Amino acid sequence: MQEYDLGVIGAGPGGYTAALFAAAQGQKVVLFEKNLIGGVCLNKGCIPTKSILYSSEIYKKIQNCSEFGISTGEVTLDYSKVIERKNKTIEKLRKGIELALKNAKVQTVNSEAKIKSSTEILANNETYKVKQIICATGSTPKEIKGLEFDHKFILSSDDILNLEKLPKSILIIGSGAIGTEWARIFANFGTDTTVVEAAPHILPSADIEVSKRVERIFKTQKIKFYTQTSVEKIENKTVTLSNGETLEPEIILAAIGRTPNKVEKIEGVEYIGDVAGEIQLAHYAMKQAIQKTTNIPMRKDLIPSVVYGTPEIAWIGKREQDLEPNTYQKSLTLISSLGKAHCDSETEGFIKLLSQNGEIIGAHIVSAEASALITQILIAIQNNIPIEKLKEICFAHPTYSEGIFDSLFKFK
Repeated sequence: MQEYDLGVIGAGPGGYTAALFAAAQGQKVVLFEKNLIGGVCLNKGCIPTKSILYSSEIYKKIQNCSEFGISTGEVTLDYSKVIERKNKTIEKLRKGIELALKNAKVQTVNSEAKIKSSTEILANNETYKVKQIICATGSTPKEIKGLEFDHKFILSSDDILNLEKLPKSILIIGSGAIGTEWARIFANFGTDTTVVEAAPHILPSADIEVSKRVERIFKTQKIKFYTQTSVEKIENKTVTLSNGETLEPEIILAAIGRTPNKVEKIEGVEYIGDVAGEIQLAHYAMKQAIQKTTNIPMRKDLIPSVVYGTPEIAWIGKREQDLEPNTYQKSLTLISSLGKAHCDSETEGFIKLLSQNGEIIGAHIVSAEASALITQILIAIQNNIPIEKLKEICFAHPTYSEGIFDSLFKFK
């Protein structure tokens, strides 16, 4: 029987991060993964989606490059090359993680693993004795009645990554991060795109002002959408919506969230990432892993959310609809007021800050580089830096960060 300090089941962002940080602390670590190193995020989620999204944005920008003084011949799209690039990106990053694990002397076992007890793991008919177990076995695309995946007409977020050609039309059910990003991808590539959302607004987890701006952006990008609407029935590839509308999309993407993989919860075992049934974000799983292996604390209420595309969307902290009237202050800076935005022809969006008692309590950004901007604000919130102190910082010009600086001076 082999003995280890730590056994980690699942080699997604939470699992491989736990293994690497524990190994860096001098622990003897064994990591189990029945599929591919990198988990859903690398192989079926974050990375492949962003790779395809970037290709779609390049395609769209080239079609409009004359405004930058650049002329091209006929622009053509080879979607197979888009997928080929996506696959190469995944493979390169996976090899990097595998090398990091090898260099850290983490024992990797490519097998399904079963927890026998809080100190024993069974894999390949062999028992591994461990002092601690971290289970990070992830999640799978969520199915609901009437929208069961047939993997041909009704697709999951896994299936959509393996399309061999672009559809002429698509219906996307759900407008969370997955649905919104894929709507942008297909719209950029010229696919007739429709989004159906049961909530009152697109991107319902965002601040209400962000949701309304995204709806406006969808209209300019010719993405059709229905809110407070659901699928009533599907017959012979004809979709009837609850509002009476009928659609005949070539395919449907059901992007209604993810379900934690089923595991038997055993006392003494740590569960992190999607399988824990909490915040389903790769960076949250990674931060959990670091906390479990180094005791560096985290703020669960300050986990940033990002939706990619043009413009990016990001938020942290309190939303305006969660606050009582007259208990907070708000500042809003339009991205169109920034010189850098005009240089880049990226003038859509805003930076919105919420404050109480002289400190920022929430930030909501629709802008180029929003994924980077939100972290600047997060540092200020988590460290309780007063707004008056933040005003002392010299922000570089011309940048999108100046929008944060401008917003600070709009507070009374």
